[in-house]
Amino acid sequence: MASPIILVVEDEQAIADMVMTCLEMAGFQVKRAANGQIAYQMVLESAPDLILADWMMPMMSGLELTKRLKREENTAEIPIILLTAKSDEDDKISGFDAGVDDYVVKPFSPRELIARIKAVLRRGNADIEGKGLIAGQLILDRSAKKANVAGHDISLGPIEFRLLEFFMLHPDRVYSREQLLDRVWGGNVYVEDRTVDVHIRRLRKSISFLNHETMIQTVRGAGYRFSAEDFKPE
Repeated sequence: MASPIILVVEDEQAIADMVMTCLEMAGFQVKRAANGQIAYQMVLESAPDLILADWMMPMMSGLELTKRLKREENTAEIPIILLTAKSDEDDKISGFDAGVDDYVVKPFSPRELIARIKAVLRRGNADIEGKGLIAGQLILDRSAKKANVAGHDISLGPIEFRLLEFFMLHPDRVYSREQLLDRVWGGNVYVEDRTVDVHIRRLRKSISFLNHETMIQTVRGAGYRFSAEDFKPE
């Protein structure tokens, strides 16, 4: 299996060299873009497996690059980690709202950087050996548009399927109703926020065999999260 390709987007040569050396020593293939505009064009021509971008850059910041890529269907699922000196909660929230998958706050150690990258890649590569996305005994076959729990086929409507697919591709993160509407329904579809609640209830009912509905967690005042970390089957 080919090594994952990491696109490093960093305007400072010394930092870029350090990060690229670290990634290459860890076995990754590495490309570099000096700013967000160059990175955007590179991604459109050939999508990497992950983007590691500095937040503050001339021409186009890492945050703006994230927003542009997450708005487009062909690039929305590319995981993005921001390198940043910004550690304030408000800054992180604005980044997560834009679709950032994780942060590495400067200064950072090479071990932390590699661990974060591997964790994000594991989340994005949950489609194991062609069997589909897996959580507990729940399996989602993305190509066949089918799902089953412990070998029992379950019936999902188109929205419920896309919702479950999105959750399983992005586990352990909280998404607001507005974010789910944008990422699952699409930015050009205008429906009420409470529509999300209706489809969440339907999805929970569909996957309720062996207690799997508990993976979809309500986070009061924030939205919903999908997590199999503390899942306990009946």
